Amino acid sequence: MVGPGFVMLSKLPLTHLGGGFSMGSSYFYLEFLMAWLTILQQAGYRNPAIFALEYTLVPDERYPIQLEQTVAGYDHICKIVKDPSRICLAGDSAGATLQLSLLLHMSKSSDPGKRRPGFATLISPWATLVTPKNRDTPSDYLNADSLHLYGRQFAGTQANLKDPLVSPGVCKDRDWWVRASPSGGYCFMYGSEEVFGPEVRDLIAFLRRSGCAVRVREEPGQVHAWPVVSLFLADTQAERTKGLRDLTKVIAQVIKPDVEQINALADGI
Repeated sequence: MVGPGFVMLSKLPLTHLGGGFSMGSSYFYLEFLMAWLTILQQAGYRNPAIFALEYTLVPDERYPIQLEQTVAGYDHICKIVKDPSRICLAGDSAGATLQLSLLLHMSKSSDPGKRRPGFATLISPWATLVTPKNRDTPSDYLNADSLHLYGRQFAGTQANLKDPLVSPGVCKDRDWWVRASPSGGYCFMYGSEEVFGPEVRDLIAFLRRSGCAVRVREEPGQVHAWPVVSLFLADTQAERTKGLRDLTKVIAQVIKPDVEQINALADGI
């Protein structure tokens, strides 16, 4: 699903089954990605493309291998697209963590502007891998203790948990975040009832205080990675694609479609 038009770099681990860098495959997300491709076409993108990176899981490899693979994937896309402002980073949970790490990493290059993507859409990002703010909720299916175990396995050492490239939420350097931000800013989508909610809200507030452009969709009553979960578990077609259609509308405000058809998204797929 890679072509010369609009390109979305998707990092989607199997987080809704407790993946957390340790389980999952982009193949599991095939229906989700194909639905998103159709919705992008309906929104007016003539030749949208999705690049899904299959990175090595823990315990086969730990940090920094996954970040290095993410950087290599992004560099590959830049060779195809030429104009990075047409690239939208996307990811959920641990995948969104790697996208934040990618942005922080690229901002340290000699000329980060040449590699800066146009936008980043982050679904329920795992902002800080180990923190007491990650707490179980009555509604969410995630378990904070298990997540912290997965986070420590990914980091490899206790010291790495304090490294922003491993756990982006620990970065409190405003200038670094400004340099790292995509040209069109961020969109955060998450559920109001999820384990990561407090940390996601803290990161959003910090980015806004730093002057970064941030769009937010906190879905009332929803759980972790709700756009992904809804596609597989919701009852009706409209409910299944709601998250993807909402996300595509936000993307289209920043990375303009080839044809203005945004109202068509209301009809679903």
